[in-house]
Amino acid sequence: MKVLLVEDERKLTEALSHLLKKSGYVVDTASDGETGTEMAAAGIYDVIVLDRMLPRRDGLSLLQEIRSMGIDTPVLMLTARDTPKDRVDGLNAGADDYLVKPFFIDELLARIRVLTRRKTKELIGDHLKAAGLSLDPLRCQVKKGTETFQLTTTESSLLEMLMRNSGKVVTKERILEKIWGYNAELDNVNLYIYYLRKKLQISNIKTVRGIGYYLEKDTNVS
Repeated sequence: MKVLLVEDERKLTEALSHLLKKSGYVVDTASDGETGTEMAAAGIYDVIVLDRMLPRRDGLSLLQEIRSMGIDTPVLMLTARDTPKDRVDGLNAGADDYLVKPFFIDELLARIRVLTRRKTKELIGDHLKAAGLSLDPLRCQVKKGTETFQLTTTESSLLEMLMRNSGKVVTKERILEKIWGYNAELDNVNLYIYYLRKKLQISNIKTVRGIGYYLEKDTNVS
């Protein structure tokens, strides 16, 4: 399970990141709202833990932005503001849960487990569909018409990222960071795009030279 932690308090970020990793989660962090929005928009996280008060862009604005993009990742909002109106504002903006600071770590972990279980159930029942493809992320299988293809975990993660951002350009750097990590070779992205095109026999994964790739929307797969 992959968690995005958007929090500007460095010590809290380090402590939560450490505890989440000990609990078996893969954790990415962002310390401001603009960076958090860009990372969350990739649509590759199982849960987002989001502070409400952030530099550069507040958590409510971030949340409203990603929901407007169609990103349905469960969001647990953290805040020191605990009035009923504050909680209502957060839930109305698209938060799935709301936790007031200071909080007990065990409660935070329990709430994240609930959200990840909910997301897993949604994935089991629903395939991700875009551009004539239907992807089962849990089984790494994709259907195109009457054909079913078995993907590797990496191929499936890459296709999922493109499908969740269908019609939008995803930069090579973002793909590299989210799937392979900072120290991997950029050529990995080009190679796996080639693998996907060849395995699925599709031409609607488009290249934006020098920038990245996108999955062409509302088109016949060929």
